[in-house]
Amino acid sequence: MAKNFDVAVIGAGPGGYVAAIRAAQLGLSVVCIDAWKNAQGKPSLGGTCLNVGCIPSKALLESSENFERAHHKFADHGINVTGISLDMPKLLARKQKIVDTFTTGIALLFKKNKVASMHGHGRFVGAGPDGYQIEIAGDGAPETIAAKHVVIATGSLPRPMPGVTVDNKVVCDNIGALSFAEVPKRLGVIGAGVIGVEMGSVWRRLGAEVTILEALPSFLAAADEQVAKEAFRQFTGPLGLKIYTGAKVASVTPAENSVTVEYADREGTRHVAEFDRLVVAIGRVPNTAGLNVDSVGLKLDARGYVEVDGTCRTNLPNVFAIGDAVRGPMLAHKSSEEGVAVAETIAGQSGHINLDTIPWVIYTAPEIAWVGRTEQELKAAGIAYRSGQFPFIASGRARAIGETAGFVKMLACAETDRILGVHIIGPFASELISEAVVAMEFGATSEDIARIVHAHPSLSEALHEAALGVDKRSLNL
Repeated sequence: MAKNFDVAVIGAGPGGYVAAIRAAQLGLSVVCIDAWKNAQGKPSLGGTCLNVGCIPSKALLESSENFERAHHKFADHGINVTGISLDMPKLLARKQKIVDTFTTGIALLFKKNKVASMHGHGRFVGAGPDGYQIEIAGDGAPETIAAKHVVIATGSLPRPMPGVTVDNKVVCDNIGALSFAEVPKRLGVIGAGVIGVEMGSVWRRLGAEVTILEALPSFLAAADEQVAKEAFRQFTGPLGLKIYTGAKVASVTPAENSVTVEYADREGTRHVAEFDRLVVAIGRVPNTAGLNVDSVGLKLDARGYVEVDGTCRTNLPNVFAIGDAVRGPMLAHKSSEEGVAVAETIAGQSGHINLDTIPWVIYTAPEIAWVGRTEQELKAAGIAYRSGQFPFIASGRARAIGETAGFVKMLACAETDRILGVHIIGPFASELISEAVVAMEFGATSEDIARIVHAHPSLSEALHEAALGVDKRSLNL
């Protein structure tokens, strides 16, 4: 006889495991089904984010930035360091220890909150009076459970590049890019999105020559144009990345220890480049192919996303979908908050998430973060706005820590002064953006931020000055 649950969550990434925990906190019986295995073939909770995404990439970014600081920046502080060397096994072991700590931590959280955890691939096999039947195919015989409510949190997969085989040895996706045994002398990256620039930054700082090929004519098209231009200047200047936009890759030919890429530049001129390693980072696609949606009539759109409304409800009663499997930005924190909202909705509460105030972050150095509308979006929509900006080079704290690149930019409605967007490139942008998110969620104006006392000296003063700048009354510029 099948086990019965109030809620079955398929996927234990940042959306799924959070949804499962919140539902259990609200008194529901919950099972979380996940098929992920680590490099040792053992079940590992946390999905892409904790295993091969957000967490390990940030660990590597921090290590690579410390390596660069020791080489090039400590001397400015009067700290002379000699004999610097890179211990790659130790660097990778540190990354893995962080990953293992968090993935095992989820298992402990499940135990604490009485969430049942089942390892295997979950898929629909029917519906009946007890709810939906879900088959879990793991290492042993398949098992079927029943649940009144189902939350689909299956995440996403690297977008495959036609004609290119990823072996994660020479030609890699995000998984392989996190685990090079040694620093490649020549690294190629196809795609200048978040993964491409973050991984390119890591290996450039550790000593690789990095070339990034981007098919789109512009760099970081989702970001504010002014921020994107400054990022391009910083990445191709001080950092030394070679970034080519409008590059059309014609062929990828791997060999035993190298790979040849043929591409055309924006003028149509053909080029042939040889790399020791190649990272393919052309985006991600929803991981929904194995759900057996036809067995219950679950609707997917033409791109494979689960169709949902504003509350993450699908076309089926009591079936929800969240995170990378649905519309909206593919961001871990968006997934988590949707998971909380769905769990609370199932429990009869008023779950809520505002997709208009989801912060975006790119963890390069300088960091990039934004929330709300870009200047080009406001112009295209015909919305009248005012803009205030403040450079970090005029910040006392930024000078003290030696990170003065970038700026804060605030956009506010010309009529109401309500904040429409905040865009940051500079030190700790990932932390600074939270004040802007809170402000926008509560409908704040630029005047509200301008009237709030910010500690001195702090990086947050740059946001304060940008708010003052909306009214053309900056005090330190």
